[in-house]
Amino acid sequence: VQLQASGGGLVQAGESLRLSCVASGRPFSSHALGWFRQAPGKEREFVAAMRWSGGSERYADSVKGRFTISRDTAKNTVYLQMFSLKPEDTAVYFCARRTGAPTFGVADYNLWGQGTLVTVSS
Repeated sequence: VQLQASGGGLVQAGESLRLSCVASGRPFSSHALGWFRQAPGKEREFVAAMRWSGGSERYADSVKGRFTISRDTAKNTVYLQMFSLKPEDTAVYFCARRTGAPTFGVADYNLWGQGTLVTVSS
């Protein structure tokens, strides 16, 4: 099973972007899918996560109210819709999967995609 993230790009502050993460194998209802990001020179940090079966969405305080995580079970895809982007949102965004409830911890996730770069200019 692999995760393939896409949708990154260069946008201006205030604009929107939607990231996609396609799972090559169908996730199970016991899985949680999450988005993380890593800015240059910084540690990877949690952004958002949800149960593949739906619900239990969790967000980092820094993105709450601006980002929305969702999934399309027919397409084996989880999305991260990002609104009102800020320069501090600039990072490589990764999707990841774990077995169990959505959590904040990077180490809790054991399957990772390759990342997609989001650059927000001021």
